Amino acid sequence: MNASALARLTLRKDYLAANAGKRAPMPGFVLLVRARGDDDATMRIGITVSKKVGNAVVRNRMKRRFRELARAILPAEGIAGADHVLIGRNSGIERDFAALRTDLTKALAKVRK
Repeated sequence: MNASALARLTLRKDYLAANAGKRAPMPGFVLLVRARGDDDATMRIGITVSKKVGNAVVRNRMKRRFRELARAILPAEGIAGADHVLIGRNSGIERDFAALRTDLTKALAKVRK
């Protein structure tokens, strides 16, 4: 699947709908995945980091890391036609990028089952 088939989630209702899907908690984040069932193979990604995690600088750094993770891994490992939401956790700030990569791969495998 090509990288252009990765779209952004922008509407709150889409995030809330993803919450009803499958979840895979990991040390640095929680992954929510919900198949849309609309015959569109586009994968959509949403990223959210709450204020509990840290100040704006910390949250934005985390979101940048998650966006890069999604770009690297979702085109190959993601579930086509599904919404993927990454929710940042406190421990995700200091977590090594390579560890986050393996966590996301594991989470996607867990959700696929």
